[in-house]
Amino acid sequence: MTAREAQRLSQFIAFGPIVFQTSRLMIKWGLLDSLREKEQTQAELVARSGLSEYAVKVLLEASLSIGLVLVNPQTDKYSLSKVGWFLLTDTATRVNMEFNHDVNYEGFFRMEEALQTGKPAGLKHFGDWPTIYEGLSSLPEQVQKSWFRFDHFYSDGSFDQALEQIFRYHPKHIMDVGGNTGRFAMRCVGHDPEVRVTIVDLPQQLALMRKATKGQPGAERIDACPMNMLDPEGRFPETLRPDLIWMSQFLDCFSEQEILSILSRAAMAMGPRTRLCIMETFWDRQRFEPAAFCLTMTSLYFTVMANGNSKMYHSDDMLRLVGQAGLEVEAIHDGLGLGHSIIVCKLKS
Repeated sequence: MTAREAQRLSQFIAFGPIVFQTSRLMIKWGLLDSLREKEQTQAELVARSGLSEYAVKVLLEASLSIGLVLVNPQTDKYSLSKVGWFLLTDTATRVNMEFNHDVNYEGFFRMEEALQTGKPAGLKHFGDWPTIYEGLSSLPEQVQKSWFRFDHFYSDGSFDQALEQIFRYHPKHIMDVGGNTGRFAMRCVGHDPEVRVTIVDLPQQLALMRKATKGQPGAERIDACPMNMLDPEGRFPETLRPDLIWMSQFLDCFSEQEILSILSRAAMAMGPRTRLCIMETFWDRQRFEPAAFCLTMTSLYFTVMANGNSKMYHSDDMLRLVGQAGLEVEAIHDGLGLGHSIIVCKLKS
């Protein structure tokens, strides 16, 4: 990077919030979509969009500087750049943008406070809950929609490959810890007509799960077990005797000390044949750099909005905690979906 390129990037960072909102509105108001169809002048975009000449002009000029659009100096016609094309068509980018606008944007004004206190200070924007999970069912509808779309987008694409891996162990009873709305549990009961799944989660989440799975085929084989993972005295029900314990995009919601507590308590409910499978997007095990970028940025969502003390982990940190909890790694499967890995654990010999 030259000095000029570095200087430009530094200004890009300084104006980051304006860059973000300009780009979002170029999508929302259909301007990038119009330019995807064909090159157009400013006047043509005004006519098609219904926006004022002023609004289109400032957005186009800013988008030109951002790199979303190009302009032909001979015809004064604007066209979509490669960056604009990705912003418009790449599903992951759109999901991330909606998540950051609806869930994170205003709360991130309190990032400094969150880092200093270890509390999700930005969550105050929505309500007075200790973590976002207690308040999830009470968030505004659009915020819930973007949160769940973000959460499901990154997990759903890995489900088919994940099912292949875990059903190699022929489980008859799966304990899905942090099962959220029951999407993976539904995939399990659909995959195997005999398997039972017990979802262990907060009562609020279990209520959402029951609503989401009601009346669906196989839902009668999904049980619920309320539990607050943050309670160090909370024990996984040993009477359930699961063949497999499943934790998908779950442990990233906790600090290292909390993860150690959860894994240690899970180990107490395991037998010699039980397998504990941890599926996460570890930022060091990604194939491409943009994925690692997204994950390290997402860590700060946990800092500011979710709980104040968790993150997207480096796999070495998770492996260390697995060992400290009395477990050993049997296998690691990388490259599932959009960059997930599954760590298969068993009790230490």
